[in-house]
Amino acid sequence: MNLQTILAMAPPPGGGGGEGGLMSTMIMLVLVFGIMYFMMIRPQQKRAKQHQEMIGALKKGDKVVLTGGVHGTIAGTEEKTLLVQIADNVKVKVERNAVSAVLREAEAGKDAK
Repeated sequence: MNLQTILAMAPPPGGGGGEGGLMSTMIMLVLVFGIMYFMMIRPQQKRAKQHQEMIGALKKGDKVVLTGGVHGTIAGTEEKTLLVQIADNVKVKVERNAVSAVLREAEAGKDAK
């Protein structure tokens, strides 16, 4: 919905709609907020919670994909950072939040081929 649609549904200024018009406008706004909550806000909160759980469960040896698309294996962990091996004798220190996905065993096997 855009602003013009909402204004078109509002009662005319100076009366005409009375209390019933104000009440229907309030109900419409509550309904729009409810739809936005269940369609946008709630799913985003679920994804953020899943990401935090994934980051908390990271351990040495996990194969991960970083936000930049770099694939690697966790070589060490600290409270806020990870040491990720991205090639032979190449290790980088990254923030835990830089991990976008943990590869399962089947996906990790495909990378080796």
